[in-house]
Amino acid sequence: MSDTAQKDFAPDVLNDKCPSRRVLNHVTSRWGVLALIVLQDGTQRFSALRRRIGGVSERMLAQTLRLLEEDGFILRRAYPVVPPHVEYELTPLGREVAQKVHALAQCIEGNLPTILRSQTPPN
Repeated sequence: MSDTAQKDFAPDVLNDKCPSRRVLNHVTSRWGVLALIVLQDGTQRFSALRRRIGGVSERMLAQTLRLLEEDGFILRRAYPVVPPHVEYELTPLGREVAQKVHALAQCIEGNLPTILRSQTPPN
């Protein structure tokens, strides 16, 4: 995007053409939120991430990490050893976003009894 185009561009997540929607989808996906939360604890290897995020498949975790890396939230480091050694960590922007999604997750967890009561149909 040229400097002129950037100046004229106003992000608007409510606009279906806004690229922020794609990024928001990566961050707020089930596995995206959980990967960001886990990486707040520091650098993690793929296998450690997979163990900590219950229920995620290897394929889905790899895809999620790749998207978050492409968006600039995660830094991936691969070491030329056998077996392969790959580490993931949050970038400064990733730390900022992780704090916000973690706050959302904490809000949901803190209000879970109320949420579950709302989901239960009355007798």
